[in-house]
Amino acid sequence: MLIYNAKIYTQDASRRVIDKGYVRFEEGLITEVGSGSPGGIPESAVNAGGGTIYPGFIDIHTHLGLSTGGVGIEGEDFNEESRPIAPQLHIIDAINPFDVSFKKALSAGVTSVLVSPGSMNPIAGDICAISTLGKRVDKMLLGTVGMKFSMGENPKMTYMERDESPCTRMAIAAMIREALYKAKRYAEDKANAEDSSDLPDLDMESEALIPLLEGRLKAHFHCHRADDIFTAVRIAKEFGLDYVLIHCTDGHLIAEELAEEGACAVVGPIMCDACKPELANITPANAAVLAKAGVPAAICTDHSEIPIEYLPISVGVCMKHGLSFEKALDAVTVTAAQIAGIGGITGSVEPGKRADLVLFGAGDMPFEVLSSPELVVCGGQLVRP
Repeated sequence: MLIYNAKIYTQDASRRVIDKGYVRFEEGLITEVGSGSPGGIPESAVNAGGGTIYPGFIDIHTHLGLSTGGVGIEGEDFNEESRPIAPQLHIIDAINPFDVSFKKALSAGVTSVLVSPGSMNPIAGDICAISTLGKRVDKMLLGTVGMKFSMGENPKMTYMERDESPCTRMAIAAMIREALYKAKRYAEDKANAEDSSDLPDLDMESEALIPLLEGRLKAHFHCHRADDIFTAVRIAKEFGLDYVLIHCTDGHLIAEELAEEGACAVVGPIMCDACKPELANITPANAAVLAKAGVPAAICTDHSEIPIEYLPISVGVCMKHGLSFEKALDAVTVTAAQIAGIGGITGSVEPGKRADLVLFGAGDMPFEVLSSPELVVCGGQLVRP
């Protein structure tokens, strides 16, 4: 397949912009990106008409497919509230690809997402990256990439109402530490076992945390308030975890400190109010302040808090409040992919990557409310919004 006569924002390592070029892809992967007119244009080729190609957009903090529009609690699978520590849960078992929101994501140019459990549990289960096109989640899976942790109000208030632990921020942190220490010792006991009779009894919670401790998964910390952000950083450093700060609402207040830590953040939802106390300092300028300080930042909708199709508009709001176009585009393409741990798969227009592309008409800016994609390519499949 070939798309030609297009301006191309490659978002590769050079951040190359090709004023007039083409993209070839076969079997779901990009095979060639070039400038000028390609040779041998097949009848099936798409003439972009001078429009602009970007990498498919990526939202790396969503709950996509965990609820169904028009359905109540029967269709909701965000939180396993029956127990505070539940790392053994696999989010893939809860995703419904027939949720109409997948089509809405594609209509906005969102070709891949991370799906995470909710934030009621201090440890809630794993996080996967998936394509937004497909019928069977096993075939949509790009990888299991993270483990969900939550700090602050949500777990605290969930269990306080039940008169159960954790009821304080101290208890949330203590329960996370206990689970991580237990998993660390469990892994050591397994490694030191001389034969099967020496193996510790199977512990699914600890088994689920071993990939995290070994650096094969990232710790995604839900954290809004500055003190919760620093608690997340503290725990990550204690256990040598590769971590991501999700929401990072107070990030603009502590941007220099986060830059010193080498932290990265996922900012959002953007278009919401201070609906609870820990959002008191929320501002759409957060992404711009973090970027200026040198903190890599992606932008998310937190779907279904903000519907997935409003990811591009959310980016536009961040631009209105100081984020440059270059950083804004990075925040939903290459930077998002790198933070998510799928940078080797998607996030840029270059040979070997998935053919995830979004085409806007000539003169259209992708993050304006009146702009819509003319064509979306997801894993090499053409989608007409």
